[in-house]
Amino acid sequence: MRSRLANALVARPLRQTQGWICQRCVVQAKIRRQSSTPKESAPKKKPYYITSPIFYVNAAPHIGHLYTLVLTDILKRWHVLLGRKSILVTGTDEHGMKVQQAAAKAGQEVRAFCDEAYKPFQALANEAHIDYDHFIRTSEPDHRFAVQHFWLMLRERGWIYAKKHEGWYSISDETFYPQSAVQLALDPATGRKFMASKETGKEVEWTSENNYHFRLSALQARLLEYYSNTSHKIVPLTRMKDVQKEIENGLQDLSISRPSERLSWGIPVPDDETQTIYVWLDALINYLTKANYPFQIPGQEHAAGWPADCHVIGKDIVRFHCIYWPAFLMALDLPLPKQILTHAHWTLGNEKMSKSTGMVVNPFFAINRFGVDCMRYYLALDGGIKDDSSYDNSFIIARYKSGLQSGLGNLVSRVTRGKGWDVRRAVKNSDKYIDQLDKKLGSSLNKVRYQVLSHMRNLDSREGLHAVMKVVFQTNAYMQASAPWNLREPEQQEQLDCVIYSCAESLRICGILLQPYMPAKMKQLLDMLGVAEDARMWADAMPGEDRNYGEAKCEMGKETEVLFPPLSSHF
Repeated sequence: MRSRLANALVARPLRQTQGWICQRCVVQAKIRRQSSTPKESAPKKKPYYITSPIFYVNAAPHIGHLYTLVLTDILKRWHVLLGRKSILVTGTDEHGMKVQQAAAKAGQEVRAFCDEAYKPFQALANEAHIDYDHFIRTSEPDHRFAVQHFWLMLRERGWIYAKKHEGWYSISDETFYPQSAVQLALDPATGRKFMASKETGKEVEWTSENNYHFRLSALQARLLEYYSNTSHKIVPLTRMKDVQKEIENGLQDLSISRPSERLSWGIPVPDDETQTIYVWLDALINYLTKANYPFQIPGQEHAAGWPADCHVIGKDIVRFHCIYWPAFLMALDLPLPKQILTHAHWTLGNEKMSKSTGMVVNPFFAINRFGVDCMRYYLALDGGIKDDSSYDNSFIIARYKSGLQSGLGNLVSRVTRGKGWDVRRAVKNSDKYIDQLDKKLGSSLNKVRYQVLSHMRNLDSREGLHAVMKVVFQTNAYMQASAPWNLREPEQQEQLDCVIYSCAESLRICGILLQPYMPAKMKQLLDMLGVAEDARMWADAMPGEDRNYGEAKCEMGKETEVLFPPLSSHF
């Protein structure tokens, strides 16, 4: 006799009823569909759609999570700065063996555990000023509906089959590894020997079980063709080449379910309660869930954002996002993500931060200690894309003092608090001396917005930040050399105004371009300059574009209006 699992894959038409999904999910999905129906049928322009990975709730967030969120948010805010509607999706991954075990260890029912464990991640996004549009939890009904629908479509098209699977499984990585990808490892603390993944070092165990498989091997040629069309689908290029090499070496079909007797916490396979959908298939579909899958309306398929313009992920989950995910989408002929930004890790004492080892930095403590925009600035400035970066409090202090306090903050104080000049007068009368502006600084101000634009197109926000800060330092040097505090004679008035206008324009332009990096501080800076709310876009970041600023929108002269005050002495 065939097993129940094998019987479940006998070809049959989809059910006419919705009995394969809970009625609550059906109702929730209907509400989503009705609420998302546009009032008019005219096609809408596709928003810029960007995602962070969804984070496992088996442990508290660390600084690596904050870095990913900040990178994602900078890119989202940049496109808003360009005038494009943008959607950012983040959230939590609440299914899988790791979560099930974490709940058991905490002595809690899994649902109750997840209902508390997701909160620190959402709190971190809020505290870090992440401008997200959707915070998804994979335990929500609309996501369950999307995943089960996706599964049924894969099955209907013949992409799923039943098979006994044997191999090395890592609970920590939530994935199977072939024999060639594991090795014998030694725990130096206990002397215990164990099998571990060569890639991650995580322990694996031999598993033999019946489950469902996805025909990943059948998509090898299509994946290679997909990545051969352009060199910018995966950033940086070195990781794209690694992905191409892995595909060229051959792909094995992927196990996409687990026996529910072993993994009960997850989304059940439709029509087969003995199996739970593989957590990574479940998790990846979150990007579609918040793009209103499967209820795209004819003529409005892109209104909710799909396909994703950019997935931002850590380098440790490249295989899942760059091989499995496009393969799943190809199987259903769904549009593929345009780009995937894969960043490197932060190290602590030259070791990768890890929740399992306790080698982590608490992001809440860091934000509370140094301030949210200081942390955003530091992570964006020092964070690695291709190579890992070393995290150290002394580095944060050094970057704050040199770049923010002595650099940008000092320039703002000099321009807005200087005695003997009037910023508004200098801006208002700029026509009189526009030809006298410093050519070197003027050239930099003309170029900088295009330089940042070029870097952002390459998903390189770090170099974009360096380009703006270079202008800040250049302006400080120009002001020091010009010494406006010495231009006190009446006949020097025009020269004085010319210097102040040049510095004020630099601050205005740099302040606009730095908004994605430090939104709160740059709002304060632009308020101090008196820049109107509707004059803070990328198009405004050109010399002479705004002649209406110069009168502060906030009370000046107070210590609280110092843009970057000295850090507390105990730092």
